[in-house]
Amino acid sequence: MGRITKNMKASLAKIEKGKTYSIDEAAALVKEITYTKFDASVDIDVRLGVDPRKANQMVRGVVSLPHGTGKVVRVLALVTPDKVNEATEAGADYVGLDDYIEKIKGGWTDVDVIITMPPVMGKVGALGRILGPRGLMPNPKSGTVTMEVGKAISEVKQGKIDFKVDKFGIVHTSIGKVSFTPEKIKENAAEFINTIVKLKPTAAKGTYIKSIYLSSTMSPGIQVEPKSVVD
Repeated sequence: MGRITKNMKASLAKIEKGKTYSIDEAAALVKEITYTKFDASVDIDVRLGVDPRKANQMVRGVVSLPHGTGKVVRVLALVTPDKVNEATEAGADYVGLDDYIEKIKGGWTDVDVIITMPPVMGKVGALGRILGPRGLMPNPKSGTVTMEVGKAISEVKQGKIDFKVDKFGIVHTSIGKVSFTPEKIKENAAEFINTIVKLKPTAAKGTYIKSIYLSSTMSPGIQVEPKSVVD
């Protein structure tokens, strides 16, 4: 068994064992239990009462966080020449098509999001084996395959994220930084949770939101009372 660090002991001492916190309490506490020297991410884990193995219980969607994620998102726009200016003006970090497709085939994937257009999906689709495992494959459902390239890039830069329930029935994502105020953390968490609630599959029975945990990079998790978040 690994040793518990001094900082982890200090963090655990601030969390009352067995207690479920309101989102207001958790948003403030997550800042107190973080001792990293960098601006740690604030993460949220939501366990759902669904069976992801069944197609009619898959939960996947997008959400625009009111205060963004606090992360610098590197965007690659794979577009035709007539869309290059639109993508560049919207803030894409890399813009092109065939040259970047060849670069990706060579192993380059140093981006966070790839946005493309329906007419070039034939070319982009060939990159599925490389982009798929890294979660970079553009998808119409997440808004990353669209003719409104500029709008999609702006939304991603401002804090739009896509999420998907994993095979264990858990949705995990980052909703901000420890440097955010508790109010901003709370509001981002509420927007994320309520988006998940709206996506509840009709086939899902029983308790839908089973548990919510808030944590930061390298901190223990804080259990959150779902009723304190859901509208």
